[in-house]
Order: sequence, then structure tokens, then C-alpha cells
Amino acid sequence: MFMRWMAATPVLGAVAWQELSRKLSASTQRSVNVYERLGVRPLINARGTWTYLSGSLMMPEVRAAMDAASRQFVDMIELQAAVGKRLATLSGAESGMITSGSAGAMAAATAGCIAGTDPAKIWALPDTTGLKHEVVMLGGRSAFDSAIRLTGSKLVLAHRLDDLAGALNEQTAMVYTTWRDDKLSKALEITRRANVPLLLDDAAGIPPFSNLSRYSGLGVDLYCFSGGKGMRGPQCAGVLLGKKHLIDAALKNYNPYEGAVCRPMKVGKEEIIGMLTAIETWQKLDLSALNREWKLRVERIAKLVETVPGVSTKIYIPEDGNSYPTLQVDWDQQKLGLTVEQCDEKLRAGNPRIEVLTNSNPSLVPAVVEGSGGKHEPPKNRIEIVSMTLQEGEDLIVGRRLRAILSGARANS
Repeated sequence: MFMRWMAATPVLGAVAWQELSRKLSASTQRSVNVYERLGVRPLINARGTWTYLSGSLMMPEVRAAMDAASRQFVDMIELQAAVGKRLATLSGAESGMITSGSAGAMAAATAGCIAGTDPAKIWALPDTTGLKHEVVMLGGRSAFDSAIRLTGSKLVLAHRLDDLAGALNEQTAMVYTTWRDDKLSKALEITRRANVPLLLDDAAGIPPFSNLSRYSGLGVDLYCFSGGKGMRGPQCAGVLLGKKHLIDAALKNYNPYEGAVCRPMKVGKEEIIGMLTAIETWQKLDLSALNREWKLRVERIAKLVETVPGVSTKIYIPEDGNSYPTLQVDWDQQKLGLTVEQCDEKLRAGNPRIEVLTNSNPSLVPAVVEGSGGKHEPPKNRIEIVSMTLQEGEDLIVGRRLRAILSGARANS
């Protein structure tokens, strides 16, 4: 324990200096926060790029580009066409379009695969009478598959790769999956033989930025990313990439076309330019340098909380999306007299409000069952801190608060 205190000494010094600086600046700042004036508390986001916590913060380049885009009028059809060509150059895909997040991309892709560019079929949706309308969900259902069903499609579940070939027939319009490993290439071999397009949903797949071109290299027909996660573009934007004839069909079924089923999924000129700028900016970023910076943040938190006897930590990078250095914090809940849920609530109730990652998901509709529909053993509930969404200096605030909560529980145990 002595060694832990010695390791934490520089961080504790930084905490003291930060607290002094905060008090000095607070005495001179009198600006009204745009959220606080409505009674909404801004928060320190140590949970990650969750939509219900407003995703991520846009890069400065994105904010500047969106402001510039807002100052002129433009033909939206021409804009999407021009951006599609630019996206093709950046990704290696044949074309692309900007959508209202990954869910908007899912809907546009599905509508395009069902109706194509035929005006009568586009106008008919979500009535799919006489049209290919089945979408095979490879890997089972998703909490987001309402974006597919709203086009009028019927879901067909294929839980395993061995189930895929038997699920395809003359009514199959598209295959949807979130698989990104070796199973993806094997699935593509099957869908190509059946001449059925496959949509890969990798909403949280950037970083690494190499995924933007990786999937085109694999020959994936359609694939999408969220703009408001690791991409750090507009929260209400995403990108759909793939074969040109499929992108053309998705565009015809999308905004701004009146009568198209996806017309409500509007993205403005500001989001389109902002999303493109985010992608262009990522080309210049050094992910290794970012990972080093992000890891330092959670290392500082780890040094603070490890001064509490009985508390252990581990830093790892998740492999299934949201791939940022992440800190796990563990303790004997019974011995300390503090549950993960209680610690989470104390962090949320404090000032400033702090959100961390636990097993809870306030934004999930309780009836949703994903995947195979079978019962899965949930992972151990623990506090996790995601580095990427922390701003400069917030790591010290989080570490100090978490340490105080754990220390207080130990003193009372």
C-alpha cells in the first residue's frame, strides 16, 4: 500500500493544483450555461459514446465546417452526389452517402434493396406486396432492427453461419450483420453465390480509421458507421458506403425525396459537411498518440483509487467496438458495504455529475432481446471508465470523486 501511495503522489499534487485553479476561475466566471438555464445538468462522460448521453464531442474542425456550411444555400441532391464521390475516394468503396446515424443508414440500405430506384416501388413502401422484402438477420435480432422493419421488411433469423444458406430464398432482399471477424468473409461467400447484398453495421467501428477502407477491400456490399461515436462528427449523422447501384437506390429512398419512406430521416447540409470533415480529419490523426493520451487518463485515475485498500484496477482495450483504453475498478462489494449500483448513483448525484460504465442501460427498451434469444450470463457488474470521452482535467475529477466514495465506504464498513 505504501508503494501505491508513492505512485499516486504526483497525481494527488495535480489534484490539489486543479482544485485551487477551479476556485480561482469560478470567482471570475459568470456566464450562463445553455443547459443549466433549462435545469439540465451537464456531465462528465466517463461511460463512452452512448447516444442517450449525447454521443461524443465534435472535433473543432467539424464545428468550423458546420458553421461555414450553415451560411449558404445548396441543392441537397447535388450535395449528396458530390459527397458520394469524395467518400469513394476516401474509402475505396464505389460510393457513399451521409445518413441520420447508423440507424438511418440501416433504413436507407433496406429500402434501397427492396425498392431499388423504381418510383412506384419507392412510393409503395412500407407496403412490400409483390416485392422481395425479407431481411436475414445474421447473428440474430438487434435492438436497432426497427430501422429495418419500418421499411415493411420481414425479419428472418439466422443465428449461426450454418443457418445462412438455408435462410436465403427468392424473397430475400438483404442480409444484415454486425459480424466483423473471419465469419464475415465466409458469410460474403454465401451471399455472393445467392446474389444477395450484405449490410454490415459497424456503428462504433472507428477508430481504427482503417475500417473505412477495410470493408470495401473485403467486398462488403454495404456498410455503415455512426458519426456521433468515435468518429467525433455530428451526433445526428452517419455514413453508408458500398456498391454504387445500391447507394444510388438508398439515396432515392431517402431525404429529400418526397414520398420516400426514409424522408423523415433528414440530415441537413451542416451535418453532411460536418460528417465528411470528420472523415477527412481522421485521415490525419495518429491513433497511437491518441491511445497513449487516453491511457494516461485512466492510469491517473487508477493510481488514485488504488490508494484505497481492497480496490484493484485493470486497463484494457475492448475488441467489440468502442476500442479505447478502459479502466475496470473492482472491490469486494460485501466487505466494503458498497455496491456498484450505489457507487454509480453517488457519482451521478454529485457535483459535477459523473457517468461511468456499468451493466445498466437506461436507454434500452426492457422488452428487447438481442441475438439468439437464449439466456446469457451477464458479465460481472463493475465500474468501468472509458477514456476517450473524458476531457482534459476530468480524469483527476473522476479519480478524486471515486476515491472519496470508496474511502468513505471503507471507513464506515
